[in-house]
Amino acid sequence: MGDGMQDDPKTLVSTEWLAAHLSDPDLRIIDASWHMPATGRDARVEYDACHIPNARFFDIDAISDKRSTLPHMAPPVELFISRMRAMGIGDGHQVVVYDNSDVHSAARVWWTFRLMGKTDVAVLDGGLGKWQAEGRAVEDMPPMLRDRHITVQRQAGLVRDVTQVAAASKLRDHEIIDARSPERFRGEVEEPRPGLRSGHIPGSRNLPYGRLLNADGTMKSPEELRAAFEAAGVDPDRPAITTCGSGVTAAILSLALERIGNRNHSLYDGSWTEWGSFPDLNIATGDA
Repeated sequence: MGDGMQDDPKTLVSTEWLAAHLSDPDLRIIDASWHMPATGRDARVEYDACHIPNARFFDIDAISDKRSTLPHMAPPVELFISRMRAMGIGDGHQVVVYDNSDVHSAARVWWTFRLMGKTDVAVLDGGLGKWQAEGRAVEDMPPMLRDRHITVQRQAGLVRDVTQVAAASKLRDHEIIDARSPERFRGEVEEPRPGLRSGHIPGSRNLPYGRLLNADGTMKSPEELRAAFEAAGVDPDRPAITTCGSGVTAAILSLALERIGNRNHSLYDGSWTEWGSFPDLNIATGDA
């Protein structure tokens, strides 16, 4: 492994690791690509045309809470169980999640598995882009699926709702870390979703997710991650709440916190799509 990345099947594994384990009977690979609507890209169509051998497609919008008006909120336990069984993903499997997305959506599915109490799940460092750049195998055939029993124990502490985040904003007892761009955090540009106010949660800090990644989309070393949190004014060892536009890129911050040994982090699932739509919630603008 030329990059010196520490493979960890519970957080992040290299393309070399995945290639070495590709034929393991208990390995399950997930394509979790998701794109902002403005990109015009169709993740399912791209998956059908090209994916890592035996990968299953995880549709972040479809495997979500349909009772909510907010986009792709975490799925109810029953829906997660039924979809994973149908995809042949269950107990005793090592899951590796990758994406081919500008917003590195694999981390969101990693977090969803953690929320469901499944910890044998890792993100593929560098995603499909790195895999293909190295000339590794891809295919366009759907995988053979066999039903597999899955037990789920939802970890409520990994997710936060608007009331809990409002309390944390007031009490300042958590680091609230926002993965959006500096312009959106400062409230200088319109939000991509219409009808939202611009700005950030009072007391939050801005750490755009790109600052945690190298040019090739791989995640920076734990030492560099820690430095990035500190440069953003975040104490990386305090309890943390991650947030972003709609709860996808926040999960990159969550994965990075896990990589540096912070086990006390949760994700604000509604993120700015929820906070920015409530007229009675306070908003801050400018720098943190």
